[in-house]
Amino acid sequence: METGILLESGTNELEILEFKIGKNFYGINVAKIREILSYQVPTPVPNADPRIEGIFMPREEIISVIDLAECLNMKHQEDTKNDMYIVTNFNQLNAAFHVNAVMGIHRVSWSSIIKPDSTVNAAGAGMATGIVRIDGKLIIILDFEKIVSEINPETGLKVSDVEHMRGRVRNESPILIAEDSALLSKMIVNCLEQAGYTNITTTDNGQECWNKLKSYQKAGNVDDKVACVITDIEMPQMDGHRLTKLIKTDEDLAHIPVVIFSSLVNDEMRRKGEQLGANAQLSKPEIGQLVEAIDDLLQTQPAAE
Repeated sequence: METGILLESGTNELEILEFKIGKNFYGINVAKIREILSYQVPTPVPNADPRIEGIFMPREEIISVIDLAECLNMKHQEDTKNDMYIVTNFNQLNAAFHVNAVMGIHRVSWSSIIKPDSTVNAAGAGMATGIVRIDGKLIIILDFEKIVSEINPETGLKVSDVEHMRGRVRNESPILIAEDSALLSKMIVNCLEQAGYTNITTTDNGQECWNKLKSYQKAGNVDDKVACVITDIEMPQMDGHRLTKLIKTDEDLAHIPVVIFSSLVNDEMRRKGEQLGANAQLSKPEIGQLVEAIDDLLQTQPAAE
């Protein structure tokens, strides 16, 4: 099953693939999916993380199989005749997720997706990035980046890439961030502060970021408040592509540099971002390159104090 569904850029829509683990319904952004394959018993890997079911080799490429039931602490189904692999590509990494059934694809608006509150994602321990009602069912959109990074932390932000930037000249250029993950937002802020950027404002999604930009615009001080915008792509209420389009088609805001910093940055997404006017696009592990991109856009000299 191929998943080559293309959406017009900046419409604030996404395609969700609905699938089942046990009797529960879950979702994944189609933009993360490379392909969907029938289940085949994987080859076990000695001493691997228990969430790694094994490996398989489609088209001469070895791919690790992640057992989603194990990740979600759910019972395994004995009957695997309907089981499938959702083969993903994000954060420059391929992985296959073992699911019990694939139900179909739905087009929804990001504005319809509700961010789970603290009762669902207590202390950042939850696995949900959003919840959406489709055909009378509540579908939980899983945090696949978190699942992978918990198995292998090296797939997350490479914080070590900015350690050498300690002691740089303090820079007060105001930076506005749109990132729905509280953990990632904090890590990005910490890395930027380590690199000398200390005037940082965070928002939880594209809509909140856009509202803040418009409030600055109304007050006539947008250039004093925002020198650069950093945005994720996947966010409830408004995604990063829609935010970029709104900024770059507003004559009062179009001059503000926009950096897309997302696990979804691949060749196709890069083309979409370029069409929308993004000034730089980086994959989330590349935190060091994010700082370098901001240095370049703001013409910052990374000299030590």
